[in-house]
Amino acid sequence: MPARRQNPAAGPSSRLWSSGGAHLWPSGGTSSGHSHTRGHLVYAARGVLSVHTETGTSIVPANRIAWTPAGFAHYHRAHGETDMRILFLPPAQARLAPPRPAVFEVSNLARELLLVLTGPGNYDDTARKYDRAAQARLRRVLLDELHESPEQRLHLPEPRDDRLRAIAARLYEDPADNTSLPDLGRAIGASARTLSRLFQAELGMTFYEWRTQLRVYRALILLAEGHDTTRTAHACGWSNPSHFIAAFTNLIGTTPGRYRADQRS
Repeated sequence: MPARRQNPAAGPSSRLWSSGGAHLWPSGGTSSGHSHTRGHLVYAARGVLSVHTETGTSIVPANRIAWTPAGFAHYHRAHGETDMRILFLPPAQARLAPPRPAVFEVSNLARELLLVLTGPGNYDDTARKYDRAAQARLRRVLLDELHESPEQRLHLPEPRDDRLRAIAARLYEDPADNTSLPDLGRAIGASARTLSRLFQAELGMTFYEWRTQLRVYRALILLAEGHDTTRTAHACGWSNPSHFIAAFTNLIGTTPGRYRADQRS
């Protein structure tokens, strides 16, 4: 889900240290493209983040955490006022994580561990509670928690084939576009059968599964920006809000209303 890069009017408030960082982003704030020599976990303690790599886009609401391996060029975008936390993993611990970008559910324990590992005690000597050995143990417990959490369907893969990219560009621009796959195929000169095969081969899902995932991603962003459930449903292609609620809950694990309330708490 490509996002236009921009410099926010007021830059984020940032603290960086050797093992991580904490950034307060204004809504719409976007980082420049970059990569790291170490893999890292990213978490939105408030707001919603999107993490963009050449392989696709990961959406990170407050109940999820994103993993980006070392060497992957990427950039972040904030949706709503966002408190972004980042935790770098030493190579020995990074080997326990997937070799590709991924998203995991955050348990209550994992959330608290990550907040401790990215809190003031890491950069403020007056607030320091844990030495390096203790921090290493906390990271291991965090990884154990993530290991027990199955990967979430919150990484939207980016197509490579030009025909799929043309369809993706159209839907990025207007997720509510309900044009059928055969009609989209006629517009770009490809059969529905060919496009269906490409979606499965490249992205591991059907066109309609990919479009639903894209729509739910956009819904996460709109809800974080303060839009209500009905308006969000219509903006993302659902004429019936109850169908939107079912699709959203199936993918995110909570209703749009509860998710929106959590963002404001």
